[in-house]
Amino acid sequence: MDLKLFASTFALTFLAELGDKTQLATLLFASNPETSKVGVFLAAAGALVASSLLAVLVGERLGAWLRPDLLKMLAGVAFVAVGGFMLLAR
Repeated sequence: MDLKLFASTFALTFLAELGDKTQLATLLFASNPETSKVGVFLAAAGALVASSLLAVLVGERLGAWLRPDLLKMLAGVAFVAVGGFMLLAR
């Protein structure tokens, strides 16, 4: 395993997840005094692992069909589009 790739992937994913909808939803679930904090943690961690696995599998397939620079551009456009949709949707 490439340690540099691991560290950069971990750091970028960690920073991207700070304050996102998933983290806020997890915070809200955990704020309920009647919920199991371990259960909330395990469910949130499991969901992140599952969505990351899906991203890796889809990324592997897309990487076989598209050049990395094109894939990076498409991901950026999709990110901006989702952000714009969220700002405009009510």
